[in-house]
Amino acid sequence: MKTLKFKTNINCSGCIRSVTPFLDGEKEIAHWEVDIVNPDKVLTVSTGTLSAGEVKEVVKKAGYTAEEV
Repeated sequence: MKTLKFKTNINCSGCIRSVTPFLDGEKEIAHWEVDIVNPDKVLTVSTGTLSAGEVKEVVKKAGYTAEEV
């Protein structure tokens, strides 16, 4: 299991609700969380097989941006 971190524009609890079905729907994501208190709005993802690029695409489908940190 690897942990990936991304700077995002997921800013609030409403944004988290919007992105939840996309991240929860990806079976290769074991766990994820967004730190909306952090100025960079850091998304942390635990996955066994997904690359950073694949996670970024899932976030993009939800209408948000993610930049690996």
